[in-house]
Amino acid sequence: MCPPGCLHSICEKATRRGLLKTGFTLGLGAAAAAFPGTPQAQAAPTSFSETVDLSHALYEGFPTFSGEKWFTVEHLVTFAKDKVNLNRWTIVEHSGTHMDAPIHFSADGLTADLIPISDLIVPVAVINIASRAAENADTSLTPDDIKAWEAKNGPLPEGCCVVMNSGWHKLLDDPKFTGNDGEKRNHTPGFHVETAQFLIGERNVKGIGVDTLSLDTGLNSGGAFPVHYEWLGSGRWGVECLANLDAIPEVGARLFLGIPKVRGATGGPTRVIALL
Repeated sequence: MCPPGCLHSICEKATRRGLLKTGFTLGLGAAAAAFPGTPQAQAAPTSFSETVDLSHALYEGFPTFSGEKWFTVEHLVTFAKDKVNLNRWTIVEHSGTHMDAPIHFSADGLTADLIPISDLIVPVAVINIASRAAENADTSLTPDDIKAWEAKNGPLPEGCCVVMNSGWHKLLDDPKFTGNDGEKRNHTPGFHVETAQFLIGERNVKGIGVDTLSLDTGLNSGGAFPVHYEWLGSGRWGVECLANLDAIPEVGARLFLGIPKVRGATGGPTRVIALL
């Protein structure tokens, strides 16, 4: 238990500005240095000096393919009346920037609370298909896009998250974000199922991410969901509705996914942070 004044002292020394100014170190190496009796870490520590928020703020009316409201807020008490502010949220798990856990599209996959912490802090490879998506909203990220990225940047980092930057993260307030054509079809980019199969079979990748509403293209998100079934069914996770993807490099950053630890959750709104 922390003695009086301990928390204040820690917070004072570990402000965000202080951490970023000196560079913050992740990994067992730092712990080994602090506790000489512990075994030396096998992996090199990971350092970062900058953070980028890759999450959209969630709000009532956040876009959905169907147009339904998946998130509402009730003000239970207010400061003006009760000298306390307290809200009640009603939410569908897959609202806003959020994670898809393996159980979301499988019979017995991991629920969100059981995904190991080590799988939620991973290297990120950003593949930009924005120019193509601007001309064709139904385009998808293909195995050829993966190979072209590797020809430029080297092999995908071990255990990484492969993220599609389609430019959709800049369209949140535009009707194009949902791609609804008025005929119950949605035109938005996503992963191709062959890309999911390629990554599962030939690369060591823990997650995939998109800046759209679905890992699948919009046209495949009305019931078929081939990428969801293939990818989540393999025991891996996905993250949807990422923001600010132009602010991070194609290679070199790490992702931290802060998802609420709700027992049995199929996913949940997530604060996704890039560490550079």
